[in-house]
Amino acid sequence: MSAFSVGKTVIQAEGGFYGIKEKHDLLRYEANGFGTELDVRYGAFFDQFEFDLNTQYQYDWYQAPLVSDTRGGFKQLTLGAKYLVYDPYLKQNDKPNVYSWKANHKFKWNDFIPAVAVYGGFNLQLGTNPFTFKGDSKFSPKVMVITQNQFGKHWVFVTNIIADKISTKYPSYGVIATMTRGFNMRWSGMLEFQGYKSDYYADTVFRLGAAYLVRENIQLDASVSKNVKETPAIAYANIGASWRFDSNYETNYKRVKNKKDDKDKKDKKSKKDKGKKRKDEVELEKTK
Repeated sequence: MSAFSVGKTVIQAEGGFYGIKEKHDLLRYEANGFGTELDVRYGAFFDQFEFDLNTQYQYDWYQAPLVSDTRGGFKQLTLGAKYLVYDPYLKQNDKPNVYSWKANHKFKWNDFIPAVAVYGGFNLQLGTNPFTFKGDSKFSPKVMVITQNQFGKHWVFVTNIIADKISTKYPSYGVIATMTRGFNMRWSGMLEFQGYKSDYYADTVFRLGAAYLVRENIQLDASVSKNVKETPAIAYANIGASWRFDSNYETNYKRVKNKKDDKDKKDKKSKKDKGKKRKDEVELEKTK
């Protein structure tokens, strides 16, 4: 989850299908199946705030000694909200230096100052969930701290620090770190690390994926995932699409102000009109 919201009045839907293969040598079971995921994001009240709905439904075939069964249910259903508490771009002056190519392309230490957002939500359990621990609560909270760095024009680094199901018997704590690289106006790639730990289950997962911007508001993506342990060994393959509806959105050009010299202050008209377009990044924005 990125730190920036989609923008006020904007709706963004992100859906996909995945295949999964799971094998546990010690317990001698195998599970093969597929699932669907849907994320719906809506920007409300102001540009820094959004509501998020995340759903995941899985169906698989489970085989073990003397056992052959099918499983199906909502593996995850989470509703929450995210707020951007700190935007490092608000007071930055990114006016190009017309006299120096080197000055415009040199490394900036300010890039290490991340945008920071907080997320709060809750998990809901609909019906029977065969993919969670016995006695899991029908309602449990989930909180996150999200950071996002933009390194130059092509690299974006996002981290999610997560505390999930913290009121249950087996709370889970984890981190997701994603590095994204924009190759051109259409193509981008990502490398992701996920680690999570609880008394019920702990694992480490690596993902590799790519995305293609079909149109200004439509994007396709694909990825593969693999964990590092054998108890169980898990592999995923995923394809998806994202759609963004923003016809009611009004760009906020005055969120970011450029620094001015004393001479600029004398020119009231320049001070009033001069502004900088906001740098809120959304997942379907054209890759620079």
